[in-house]
Amino acid sequence: MHIQFGMYTPMTLARKLKPPYLRLVLKIAETGQLQIAAASQGISQPAASRILTEIETEAGTPLFFRHAKGMEPTPAGAAFVKHGRAIVTELDNLDAEMANMKSGLVGEVRVGSVTGPAVRCLVPAIRQIKESTPGIEPTIDVAPSVELVRGLEEGRFDFILARLPPEYDSRAFRLTPARGEVVSLLVSRSHPLAGRQSVSLGELAGYEWVIQERGSPIRSAVEQAFHAAGVPVPGNITNTSSLLIMLAILESSQAVATLSEEVGGLLTRGTLGFQMEALKLVESVTVPPYFIIQNRSQQLSRAAERVLERVVKAL
Repeated sequence: MHIQFGMYTPMTLARKLKPPYLRLVLKIAETGQLQIAAASQGISQPAASRILTEIETEAGTPLFFRHAKGMEPTPAGAAFVKHGRAIVTELDNLDAEMANMKSGLVGEVRVGSVTGPAVRCLVPAIRQIKESTPGIEPTIDVAPSVELVRGLEEGRFDFILARLPPEYDSRAFRLTPARGEVVSLLVSRSHPLAGRQSVSLGELAGYEWVIQERGSPIRSAVEQAFHAAGVPVPGNITNTSSLLIMLAILESSQAVATLSEEVGGLLTRGTLGFQMEALKLVESVTVPPYFIIQNRSQQLSRAAERVLERVVKAL
């Protein structure tokens, strides 16, 4: 059967249809009874009859055959029901997705972190979130604080765990104090000082070091510790922030690598297959506290708020 739309176009019909009208037609097709369909939509039978007449006028053809025992879709009505059901399903999916996003059950969350906090609190928080709310899709970047703060300014992160570089105005951010870090000095298990109960910085000065670039918090903390101990800063240094490079050098030399205590603990457990050991220093080397940093002008999604709440609990 060829459907005639008269002076109307399908786009005209689509623009004038409302979701309640679609649901009414679908219910009529399902039940075959105008009265039952009207009651299911909370409207009177005369109102339902008027709506159906308006739709059929716009379509330029009847959507239902009227029988004594009820109503049956015409070929045009069957086409209407087919596409109307798809539209209503998508609208229902949209409603559900919007509700889930509003409640924080789904959504993308972008977090940046320096290495230590990523291992200590960010990963455990993400694992807890994924167990209870698998619809949340987190993205985690690990980088130096300068790169992370720049990314936060550019809108690439919802929040970060980092230290605020001195060139930034703290008034532009929300800063939540987190905690300080202890520096771990890693060596291969074949290193001459591995297994010693107390190692001084003076004993380490002559070895090769694999350490972060100048100006990084760990590098500054290590240099200050040497100065405080009255010991010359090591001269044989390889600069890198790459954990992969550090591990490759450690496995093939007697070098000393500087990492956060959390990362050091991860590498010395043996579960990852690395033959590494953390030296037991006479005095610990500490790094100034990091912060949870948010852009003051950026509103977090509910999903990001959920992750942030978990991170705060994990500190």
